[in-house]
Amino acid sequence: MRFITLVSALGLLPALFAAPVIERRQINNDDVPGSAVGPPGATGSLYGGEGLLGDAGLNSATPSIAATVATGTLVPGQTATPDLGFFLDFTEAPTPQPIRGDEGNTDPGPLNYAYERINSDLLAPPGTDSGALPNAKWPMGLSHNRLVTGNAGWARQENTQQLPSATAMSGVDMRLQPYAYRELHWHSANEWSYIMAGSVRVATVNQNGENFVDDLVAGDVWFFPAGIPHSIQALGDGAEFLLVFDQGDFSDDGTSLLSEMFLLNPKEVLAKNLRTDVSSFDNIPSGQLYIFNGTPAPANISVQNITGPAGYLPDDQSYTYHLSQQAPYVVPGGNLKIVDPTTFPIASNFAAALVTVQPGAMREIHWHLTSDEWNFFLQGSARITIFSAPSSSGTFDYQAGDVGYIPVTQSHYIENVGDEDVIFLEVLQAPKFTDISVNQWLGLTPPQIVEDHLHLPASLIASLPKVKPYIIPGSTNTTQTNFTGNPL
Repeated sequence: MRFITLVSALGLLPALFAAPVIERRQINNDDVPGSAVGPPGATGSLYGGEGLLGDAGLNSATPSIAATVATGTLVPGQTATPDLGFFLDFTEAPTPQPIRGDEGNTDPGPLNYAYERINSDLLAPPGTDSGALPNAKWPMGLSHNRLVTGNAGWARQENTQQLPSATAMSGVDMRLQPYAYRELHWHSANEWSYIMAGSVRVATVNQNGENFVDDLVAGDVWFFPAGIPHSIQALGDGAEFLLVFDQGDFSDDGTSLLSEMFLLNPKEVLAKNLRTDVSSFDNIPSGQLYIFNGTPAPANISVQNITGPAGYLPDDQSYTYHLSQQAPYVVPGGNLKIVDPTTFPIASNFAAALVTVQPGAMREIHWHLTSDEWNFFLQGSARITIFSAPSSSGTFDYQAGDVGYIPVTQSHYIENVGDEDVIFLEVLQAPKFTDISVNQWLGLTPPQIVEDHLHLPASLIASLPKVKPYIIPGSTNTTQTNFTGNPL
């Protein structure tokens, strides 16, 4: 103690406990031969001669690869003023070029034309795009796919490893063949799911010992709070479903699995816990099951309703919601279905809209007050421009299977730029699905204030809606500029 007191008094403690300084020596490569010994048949040299160093005498050299590229045929709208921002349809363009009006130039290459064709707003962004935004798109098709044996299914995911800006939510796309299981498991995150195809049977028991079993079909949703164990079994037609978690860095590989829990506990403990002999565990799986083939589920679901003293889960606490049977709210240009704790109470902080936007129409410019927005595109082709204060905006293109992500309070729209309906999920972390509509905001603001700010025609200000349109009808003519017509 005296030593420590003395060292402390002298102010030497930081130096005493400081990490040792590691001297890093540079490796001297001076004696390494400059010419490598190559394999038999190798010719030439790995290096050029000193005569290739910059010198005025080489200026007359002819380029071996020409930088002059023929512009080719530009697509409709490509020669227009850049700030009009028309959608440029490159899907049939042989060699799409980064040109918009008098901005940009040809690209000699190399180019991945397949990728450029479906991302025209990145290759030739609207003239109104400004600054730099984090990437707001991730195609699930670029995620590593985890294939399981027996052709039982597969799973791929999006989290902050793939889309770093998506900090509040992540997603998993999972496929089960008929009667295959996603094994009994639980998560550290809340799980919200939308069934994209097929049908499943889900089963769970909550902390009160109340059990729950239900069959779901495409268009239905389920929700399991963190820690609630559950299983998912595909029925006779198999299934594909989307899982959304309320942690941006969540990984499905970190799920707590029943098989691994049994493998990683002493068999004596398992025997004591389940009141049996250790020989009962001779045939437990030797590794995690994750997704595996099972026996057909009984057609009569009541056979699997194993009720304990606590009884069956009360209806108002149901873990499933049959969204497929909910009639859509139809508006000019499309329709939408909303599911949030108003009608699905157990999903206490998940609010979602299933939105259908007709060709040429758009989900109006809006933003959300308290939550980021996680999108998944189920059908069609769309684009989104995100405005981030004070002076940044960026436009991204989306196709079926893509994830989109927009941070809280950043304005955006979703425009259908294809020839079929765009269908997408708009998922929030919120107790109620809400947004701010730019149309309604301006329509309910005193006209004098709007005119002083934007200098809009009085006739336009008078026509602004006092209600929330949700979806704005449009035209499939991608170069149309006059949308004057029936007021919203």
